Amino acid sequence: MSTTFQLDTSTSRANPTPAPMKRLTVPAIMRRKFEGKTEQPLVMLTAYTARQAQLLDPHCDMLLVGDSLGQVIYGLPSSLQVTLDMMIAHGAAVVRGSYHSLVIVDMPFGSYQQSPEQAFASASRVMAETGCAAVKLEGGAAMAETITFLVERGIPVMAHVGLTPQAVNTLGGYMARGRSQQEHEKIISDGQAVQDAGAFAVVIEGVIEPIAIALTQTLEIPTIGIGASAQCDGQVLVTEDMLGMFERVPRFVKRYNEIADLISETAAKYAEEVRARAFPGEEQTYQPKK
Repeated sequence: MSTTFQLDTSTSRANPTPAPMKRLTVPAIMRRKFEGKTEQPLVMLTAYTARQAQLLDPHCDMLLVGDSLGQVIYGLPSSLQVTLDMMIAHGAAVVRGSYHSLVIVDMPFGSYQQSPEQAFASASRVMAETGCAAVKLEGGAAMAETITFLVERGIPVMAHVGLTPQAVNTLGGYMARGRSQQEHEKIISDGQAVQDAGAFAVVIEGVIEPIAIALTQTLEIPTIGIGASAQCDGQVLVTEDMLGMFERVPRFVKRYNEIADLISETAAKYAEEVRARAFPGEEQTYQPKK
């Protein structure tokens, strides 16, 4: 039996609570794709905090601690400023807050590109200090040697091809990839390369749909789409985008709710009651015992 942490609302502390099921594993995720098909698509969302993980965990197969936390949590201009320490702190929180989903932590920019040895030093620290089950890194054929190096040393790797945000300066922006024949062929070969290197799954981001479909039909490992195709073996979105926390979101995001409006309206009501001295009321204050 696994263990998760439940927040005690009276003390705001996290207490260990037995969980009713075992956590999903990398082999279990891989087995979801059988003979080239995934009967039930894999569900993945980003998570950055323990409480967010608790809320998402029952509905997901995988939770991704994405380096998108740079923009979402810290207000940074891109993910390039995210550090290994940031990823570890949030990765550990998500592991503590979940008991069912496979937790994967993004490797931040500059923590793995220099050499396979650098990647192992970074990834082993992430695994040891967070308790996560796998790491994710961006890049196709160029990262094949590094992926093999990590997998052979016991670190499961999820790959990421197509639009790779950490390479935004090289790509020239966040536009969809694969419109040219050359780029189309590169994305296909990148997907094959990361599979051959030992990746257990691959995120396909921001590509022309026929590319995502072709990769999904060709690869034996699960493909996780984001701005790709419903025919991928699974899907991932940044949770805050899906919830409508920001005014502008990418075209490929479906806004399932408008949480930003709810938060703003609630804060406005609170401010109104404070200024009118209507809060706190008798129910929220401590009175002398009678």
